[in-house]
Amino acid sequence: MCRHLVWLGEQPRTLAELVTVPPHGLYEQSWAPRRQRYGTVNADGFGLGWYPPAGPPARYRRAVPVWADPNLPDLARALRSTAVLAAVRDATPGTSQDETAAAPFAAGDWLFSHNGAVPDWESLPADTGWPLDAAALLRLEARCDSALLWAVLAARLAAGEEPGEALAAVVRQTAAVRPTARLNLLATDGRRIAATRWGDTLWYRTGDGEVLVASEPDDTPGPWHEVPDRSVLLATARTVAITPLDPLDPLSPPAPTQPTTPDPDPHLDLERTP
Repeated sequence: MCRHLVWLGEQPRTLAELVTVPPHGLYEQSWAPRRQRYGTVNADGFGLGWYPPAGPPARYRRAVPVWADPNLPDLARALRSTAVLAAVRDATPGTSQDETAAAPFAAGDWLFSHNGAVPDWESLPADTGWPLDAAALLRLEARCDSALLWAVLAARLAAGEEPGEALAAVVRQTAAVRPTARLNLLATDGRRIAATRWGDTLWYRTGDGEVLVASEPDDTPGPWHEVPDRSVLLATARTVAITPLDPLDPLSPPAPTQPTTPDPDPHLDLERTP
Protein backbone atom coordinates (compact mmCIF):
# COMPACT_ATOMS: atom_id res chain seq x y z
CA MET A 1 0.00 0.00 0.00
CA CYS A 2 0.94 3.65 -0.13
CA ARG A 3 -0.08 7.09 1.04
CA HIS A 4 -0.66 9.80 -1.53
CA LEU A 5 -2.14 13.26 -2.04
CA VAL A 6 -3.10 15.66 -4.80
CA TRP A 7 -3.62 19.40 -4.39
CA LEU A 8 -4.95 22.16 -6.64
CA GLY A 9 -4.90 25.86 -5.83
CA GLU A 10 -5.52 29.18 -7.52
CA GLN A 11 -2.33 30.54 -5.93
CA PRO A 12 0.94 28.58 -6.01
CA ARG A 13 2.31 26.95 -2.88
CA THR A 14 5.65 25.34 -2.18
CA LEU A 15 5.90 21.58 -2.19
CA ALA A 16 7.16 21.83 1.38
CA GLU A 17 3.88 23.46 2.49
CA LEU A 18 1.99 20.44 1.17
CA VAL A 19 4.32 17.49 1.78
CA THR A 20 7.03 18.02 4.39
CA VAL A 21 5.80 20.80 6.71
CA PRO A 22 2.20 19.86 7.74
CA PRO A 23 2.02 18.00 11.04
CA HIS A 24 1.17 14.38 10.26
CA GLY A 25 1.38 15.24 6.58
CA LEU A 26 2.52 12.90 3.83
CA TYR A 27 6.14 13.06 5.01
CA GLU A 28 5.22 11.78 8.48
CA GLN A 29 2.71 9.30 7.07
CA SER A 30 5.62 7.51 5.41
CA TRP A 31 6.64 6.06 8.79
CA ALA A 32 3.60 6.66 11.02
CA PRO A 33 0.33 6.36 9.08
CA ARG A 34 -2.77 6.38 11.26
CA ARG A 35 -5.40 5.05 8.88
CA GLN A 36 -3.43 2.70 6.65
CA ARG A 37 -5.22 -0.63 6.57
CA TYR A 38 -2.52 -2.68 4.85
CA GLY A 39 1.14 -2.36 5.78
CA THR A 40 2.69 -0.26 8.53
CA VAL A 41 5.44 1.79 6.87
CA ASN A 42 5.95 3.35 3.43
CA ALA A 43 9.70 3.12 2.96
CA ASP A 44 10.03 1.73 -0.58
CA GLY A 45 10.36 5.03 -2.40
CA PHE A 46 8.52 8.28 -2.99
CA GLY A 47 7.70 10.75 -5.71
CA LEU A 48 6.71 14.36 -6.23
CA GLY A 49 4.98 15.75 -9.31
CA TRP A 50 4.29 19.41 -10.02
CA TYR A 51 3.50 21.79 -12.87
CA PRO A 52 6.16 24.33 -13.94
CA PRO A 53 5.00 27.65 -15.48
CA ALA A 54 5.36 26.10 -18.97
CA GLY A 55 5.57 22.64 -20.42
CA PRO A 56 4.50 19.25 -19.09
CA PRO A 57 4.54 18.29 -15.42
CA ALA A 58 7.88 17.58 -13.75
CA ARG A 59 8.69 14.69 -11.42
CA TYR A 60 11.25 13.84 -8.75
CA ARG A 61 11.25 10.16 -7.73
CA ARG A 62 13.54 8.07 -5.55
CA ALA A 63 13.66 4.43 -4.46
CA VAL A 64 14.74 5.37 -0.91
CA PRO A 65 12.51 6.30 2.04
CA VAL A 66 11.39 9.91 1.82
CA TRP A 67 13.14 10.72 5.11
CA ALA A 68 16.45 9.35 3.76
CA ASP A 69 16.80 11.85 0.91
CA PRO A 70 18.98 14.78 2.08
CA ASN A 71 18.10 16.82 -1.02
CA LEU A 72 14.35 16.79 -0.48
CA PRO A 73 14.00 19.60 2.12
CA ASP A 74 15.78 22.18 -0.08
CA LEU A 75 14.01 21.00 -3.22
CA ALA A 76 10.57 21.09 -1.61
CA ARG A 77 10.94 24.61 -0.21
CA ALA A 78 12.27 25.96 -3.53
CA LEU A 79 9.61 24.58 -5.86
CA ARG A 80 6.19 26.22 -6.21
CA SER A 81 3.16 25.15 -8.22
CA THR A 82 -0.61 25.41 -8.44
CA ALA A 83 -0.93 21.62 -8.70
CA VAL A 84 0.98 18.89 -6.89
CA LEU A 85 0.69 15.09 -6.72
CA ALA A 86 2.91 13.23 -4.25
CA ALA A 87 3.17 9.68 -2.93
CA VAL A 88 5.16 7.48 -0.56
CA ARG A 89 5.37 3.78 -1.42
CA ASP A 90 4.96 0.47 0.36
CA ALA A 91 5.86 -1.92 -2.46
CA THR A 92 3.78 -4.99 -3.24
CA PRO A 93 5.92 -8.16 -3.15
CA GLY A 94 7.04 -9.21 -6.61
CA THR A 95 6.97 -5.73 -8.14
CA SER A 96 9.82 -3.46 -9.22
CA GLN A 97 11.86 -1.97 -6.40
CA ASP A 98 13.51 0.89 -8.33
CA GLU A 99 12.33 4.47 -8.69
CA THR A 100 10.44 3.78 -11.94
CA ALA A 101 7.75 2.09 -9.83
CA ALA A 102 7.27 5.14 -7.59
CA ALA A 103 4.33 7.41 -8.33
CA PRO A 104 3.56 9.75 -9.88
CA PHE A 105 3.41 8.18 -13.30
CA ALA A 106 3.05 10.67 -16.15
CA ALA A 107 1.79 11.03 -19.72
CA GLY A 108 1.15 14.35 -21.44
CA ASP A 109 -0.45 16.71 -18.94
CA TRP A 110 -1.47 13.93 -16.57
CA LEU A 111 0.02 12.69 -13.31
CA PHE A 112 -1.21 9.46 -11.69
CA SER A 113 -0.88 7.50 -8.45
CA HIS A 114 -2.34 4.21 -7.19
CA ASN A 115 -2.84 3.35 -3.52
CA GLY A 116 -3.69 -0.33 -3.32
CA ALA A 117 -2.81 -3.70 -4.78
CA VAL A 118 -4.09 -6.00 -7.51
CA PRO A 119 -3.51 -9.75 -7.02
CA ASP A 120 -2.21 -11.68 -10.02
CA TRP A 121 -1.88 -8.41 -11.90
CA GLU A 122 0.28 -9.92 -14.64
CA SER A 123 -2.77 -11.80 -15.95
CA LEU A 124 -5.06 -8.78 -15.77
CA PRO A 125 -4.92 -7.78 -19.47
CA ALA A 126 -5.96 -11.26 -20.56
CA ASP A 127 -8.68 -11.55 -17.93
CA THR A 128 -10.20 -8.15 -18.66
CA GLY A 129 -9.73 -8.15 -22.41
CA TRP A 130 -7.79 -4.90 -22.34
CA PRO A 131 -6.27 -4.17 -25.77
CA LEU A 132 -2.63 -4.33 -24.65
CA ASP A 133 -0.33 -6.24 -26.98
CA ALA A 134 3.15 -7.49 -26.14
CA ALA A 135 4.75 -4.27 -27.33
CA ALA A 136 2.55 -2.19 -25.05
CA LEU A 137 3.34 -4.41 -22.08
CA LEU A 138 7.06 -4.17 -22.78
CA ARG A 139 6.76 -0.38 -22.74
CA LEU A 140 5.43 -0.31 -19.17
CA GLU A 141 7.50 2.07 -17.10
CA ALA A 142 7.86 -0.45 -14.29
CA ARG A 143 6.94 -4.03 -13.49
CA CYS A 144 4.06 -3.38 -11.11
CA ASP A 145 0.27 -3.26 -10.96
CA SER A 146 0.24 0.54 -10.77
CA ALA A 147 2.13 0.93 -14.05
CA LEU A 148 -0.26 -1.49 -15.75
CA LEU A 149 -3.33 0.37 -14.50
CA TRP A 150 -1.78 3.63 -15.64
CA ALA A 151 -1.10 2.31 -19.15
CA VAL A 152 -4.77 1.45 -19.56
CA LEU A 153 -6.01 4.68 -18.00
CA ALA A 154 -3.59 6.87 -19.98
CA ALA A 155 -4.78 5.33 -23.23
CA ARG A 156 -8.40 6.13 -22.35
CA LEU A 157 -7.52 9.72 -21.45
CA ALA A 158 -5.50 10.14 -24.65
CA ALA A 159 -8.55 8.95 -26.60
CA GLY A 160 -10.58 11.82 -25.13
CA GLU A 161 -12.52 9.99 -22.44
CA GLU A 162 -13.64 12.09 -19.48
CA PRO A 163 -11.38 11.53 -16.44
CA GLY A 164 -14.10 10.33 -14.07
CA GLU A 165 -15.47 7.90 -16.64
CA ALA A 166 -12.00 6.61 -17.47
CA LEU A 167 -11.07 5.94 -13.83
CA ALA A 168 -14.45 4.35 -13.13
CA ALA A 169 -14.11 2.04 -16.13
CA VAL A 170 -10.64 0.87 -15.10
CA VAL A 171 -11.81 0.23 -11.52
CA ARG A 172 -14.94 -1.63 -12.64
CA GLN A 173 -13.12 -3.83 -15.11
CA THR A 174 -10.38 -4.65 -12.62
CA ALA A 175 -12.75 -5.33 -9.72
CA ALA A 176 -14.91 -7.58 -11.89
CA VAL A 177 -12.05 -10.07 -12.29
CA ARG A 178 -10.12 -9.26 -9.08
CA PRO A 179 -12.77 -8.77 -6.37
CA THR A 180 -10.17 -8.28 -3.63
CA ALA A 181 -8.25 -5.57 -5.49
CA ARG A 182 -7.74 -2.25 -3.75
CA LEU A 183 -8.04 0.58 -6.24
CA ASN A 184 -7.63 4.07 -4.83
CA LEU A 185 -6.56 6.04 -7.91
CA LEU A 186 -5.54 9.71 -8.18
CA ALA A 187 -5.10 11.62 -11.44
CA THR A 188 -4.69 15.30 -12.29
CA ASP A 189 -3.95 17.35 -15.37
CA GLY A 190 -3.09 20.41 -13.28
CA ARG A 191 -6.61 21.83 -13.55
CA ARG A 192 -8.82 18.93 -12.46
CA ILE A 193 -8.63 16.02 -10.05
CA ALA A 194 -10.20 12.62 -10.64
CA ALA A 195 -9.96 10.06 -7.86
CA THR A 196 -11.51 6.78 -6.78
CA ARG A 197 -11.92 5.26 -3.36
CA TRP A 198 -12.13 1.48 -3.59
CA GLY A 199 -10.83 -0.53 -0.65
CA ASP A 200 -8.83 1.98 1.39
CA THR A 201 -9.28 5.43 2.91
CA LEU A 202 -9.63 8.74 1.07
CA TRP A 203 -10.35 12.22 2.46
CA TYR A 204 -10.58 15.76 1.14
CA ARG A 205 -10.39 19.30 2.46
CA THR A 206 -11.43 22.51 0.73
CA GLY A 207 -10.33 26.10 1.29
CA ASP A 208 -10.53 29.47 -0.43
CA GLY A 209 -9.64 28.52 -3.96
CA GLU A 210 -7.92 25.22 -3.18
CA VAL A 211 -8.66 21.56 -2.63
CA LEU A 212 -6.56 18.76 -1.12
CA VAL A 213 -7.36 15.06 -1.58
CA ALA A 214 -5.32 12.59 0.47
CA SER A 215 -5.20 9.05 1.79
CA GLU A 216 -5.63 10.39 5.29
CA PRO A 217 -5.93 13.77 7.01
CA ASP A 218 -3.02 15.78 8.30
CA ASP A 219 -3.27 17.79 11.52
CA THR A 220 -3.48 21.31 10.10
CA PRO A 221 -6.56 23.26 11.25
CA GLY A 222 -9.71 22.89 9.21
CA PRO A 223 -12.37 20.23 8.62
CA TRP A 224 -11.63 17.08 6.66
CA HIS A 225 -14.34 15.00 4.97
CA GLU A 226 -14.21 11.29 4.26
CA VAL A 227 -15.00 10.07 0.75
CA PRO A 228 -17.38 7.07 0.90
CA ASP A 229 -15.97 3.73 -0.21
CA ARG A 230 -16.73 2.81 -3.82
CA SER A 231 -16.93 6.39 -5.03
CA VAL A 232 -15.53 8.64 -7.73
CA LEU A 233 -14.42 12.13 -6.72
CA LEU A 234 -14.07 14.95 -9.26
CA ALA A 235 -12.71 18.31 -8.17
CA THR A 236 -11.38 21.67 -9.24
CA ALA A 237 -9.86 24.29 -6.97
CA ARG A 238 -13.40 25.41 -6.05
CA THR A 239 -15.68 22.40 -6.57
CA VAL A 240 -15.96 18.85 -5.30
CA ALA A 241 -18.35 16.23 -6.69
CA ILE A 242 -18.69 12.69 -5.37
CA THR A 243 -20.56 9.94 -7.21
CA PRO A 244 -21.19 6.35 -6.06
CA LEU A 245 -19.25 3.79 -8.07
CA ASP A 246 -20.82 0.39 -8.56
CA PRO A 247 -19.07 -2.13 -10.82
CA LEU A 248 -22.39 -3.32 -12.22
CA ASP A 249 -24.00 0.04 -13.03
CA PRO A 250 -23.00 2.77 -15.49
CA LEU A 251 -21.50 5.88 -13.94
CA SER A 252 -24.13 8.59 -13.80
CA PRO A 253 -23.09 12.19 -14.52
CA PRO A 254 -21.23 13.53 -11.47
CA ALA A 255 -23.29 15.73 -9.18
CA PRO A 256 -21.97 17.39 -6.03
CA THR A 257 -22.99 15.46 -2.95
CA GLN A 258 -21.15 17.84 -0.61
CA PRO A 259 -21.15 21.65 -0.66
CA THR A 260 -17.91 23.24 -1.81
CA THR A 261 -17.20 24.44 1.73
CA PRO A 262 -19.05 21.92 3.90
CA ASP A 263 -19.79 22.48 7.54
CA PRO A 264 -17.46 20.61 9.88
CA ASP A 265 -18.69 17.25 11.03
CA PRO A 266 -18.98 17.53 14.81
CA HIS A 267 -18.56 13.76 15.10
CA LEU A 268 -15.36 13.62 13.02
CA ASP A 269 -12.61 12.05 15.13
CA LEU A 270 -9.11 12.43 13.77
CA GLU A 271 -7.43 10.93 16.81
CA ARG A 272 -5.08 8.01 16.27
CA THR A 273 -6.88 4.77 15.50
CA PRO A 274 -5.49 1.28 15.92
